[in-house]
Amino acid sequence: MVEDQVDRFFEVLADPTRRQVVRLLGEGPRRAGQLAAATGSSSPAMSRHLRILLSAGLVADERGPDDARVRIFRLNPEPVVAVQAWLDQVQAHWRDQLGSFKRHVEQKETS
Repeated sequence: MVEDQVDRFFEVLADPTRRQVVRLLGEGPRRAGQLAAATGSSSPAMSRHLRILLSAGLVADERGPDDARVRIFRLNPEPVVAVQAWLDQVQAHWRDQLGSFKRHVEQKETS
């Protein structure tokens, strides 16, 4: 399950506009129009990007308290936590591999 989340995360963030949206939402919640303006995207294009981010779970939306037509988008940290756990596993694996290699080289040098 975690591997699927990681794959989807990287697939979705392969697009530079979506990465920019995630960076912007990391600063705080925003409306779609604000995101479109900040990224230089059209409203229909931003709508497609947000739909993809929503379906991947990277972004969540809520309705404005004063106007139900206004949607406010925010970053959802859960997929980022899953990717961080995966990266921690990869890093631990390589740390172990490099440590073993270092010990092997040092042992050969002293022989």
